[in-house]
Amino acid sequence: MQLVLVRHALPERVAVAEGRADPGLTELGHRQARRLPSALTDVTVARVVASSQRRAIETAGPLVESLGARPVIDERLAEYDADQGYYIPIHEARERMPEAFERIRAGLLPDFVDEGAFRRRVLEAIDAVVGQSSHADTVVIVAHGGVINVVLQDLLELPRPLTFPIDYVSISRVLVSRNGTRRVASVNETAHVRDLLVR
Repeated sequence: MQLVLVRHALPERVAVAEGRADPGLTELGHRQARRLPSALTDVTVARVVASSQRRAIETAGPLVESLGARPVIDERLAEYDADQGYYIPIHEARERMPEAFERIRAGLLPDFVDEGAFRRRVLEAIDAVVGQSSHADTVVIVAHGGVINVVLQDLLELPRPLTFPIDYVSISRVLVSRNGTRRVASVNETAHVRDLLVR
């Protein structure tokens, strides 16, 4: 089977006085998300699984609409910052949160994150997807940069959790053999949105 890991599109910057920040997509983000169905015409999608966060669900929207399906929502695929009262897109963090930005650029999760717990819940979600799929399935998982990086870290046995810059609506592919062996087939495919990316 094949897991197609998709990062959400560009979200809004949000801060809330109470509760969790859960931004939706910007206008540019919606344009990016609309590119996803045509980027996956090479596969037959069995189902779409999305993080419970709004930016992931909205990114999955055009794809599930094109398939005439509904996404399966899995809270375990939420990003490491899901409980925070603010969200700052990474391209804005360089100026607004320089220390956090440098930590992320060095491949490390923010210091408020329980790395072990985050990794366990993400990998548990991935195991569940594999366990509920047949050998011929292609499952699209719409999630977050940290989530995708943790999956890649596990498969490639990398020392740091945030090794790869994962662009908005990029595609990374993981192949799962009949005996359960998993291997990374591609990382951060962006040809379908390259002209819409914010650097």
